[in-house]
Amino acid sequence: MKRLRFPGLLFCAASLCFLTSCGGNASKEQTNTDTTTAESSTNAAVPEVNTIITTPENMMVVTHKVADYEKFQASYDAHDSLRLANGLHSYVIGRGVEDPNMVMVVVKADDIEKAKAFSKNASLKSAMQKAGVTGAPTIVFNTSTWQDTAVLAPGIIRSRTTFMVKDWDAWVKNFMDAKQERMDNGITDRVIGHDVDDNKKVSLVTAVLDTTKAFAYYKSDALKKRREAGGVIGEPKRFLFRVVKRY
Repeated sequence: MKRLRFPGLLFCAASLCFLTSCGGNASKEQTNTDTTTAESSTNAAVPEVNTIITTPENMMVVTHKVADYEKFQASYDAHDSLRLANGLHSYVIGRGVEDPNMVMVVVKADDIEKAKAFSKNASLKSAMQKAGVTGAPTIVFNTSTWQDTAVLAPGIIRSRTTFMVKDWDAWVKNFMDAKQERMDNGITDRVIGHDVDDNKKVSLVTAVLDTTKAFAYYKSDALKKRREAGGVIGEPKRFLFRVVKRY
């Protein structure tokens, strides 16, 4: 009986070593798994936010001069219910760079025909008078076909350019082909569109990221040739402004 005790002890010791060894590996595997999971969570890619809108949107753009901007702003906000009742939604307000009292108001329109009727309504004329609008306003109705809604730094100058083209599709292709050329000259696209009733009347909004380069480009032969290639008719009209209110 005494001879069986030593082999038994060896068996127990071997079993203990085996169990200990397995437990150690399991612990390491668990640690490695936890570490991998933590790293995966830390390095998870943040989904990019798409700021480009290609769904056509109808807008009413009103440009006019005001006697006092602060008074105008307060009056404009107070009449929001009047706009909503006519299917109009405030979008942005811009002030001229050369003349801060020259104001551009852009609203989105649910129903363009209803918006056109509202633009001739006596209630709108009365509201403008109370807001201190001077002179006759310029009101146009555009369809925006492309927009970049990314928020830019405050104070960035925008350029709203209007002009006629021979053919909308041909102009758009030529314009898109020149995107890098504009970027190299400190200009980035913001809104591309045309008159709701005539796509040969183009409305273009860009942001000026480098005023020195951009203003020189406006006068360059390169831009002149680009316009000619795109079928632009006559000299474009440009309004420089800053966005002062975004809704």
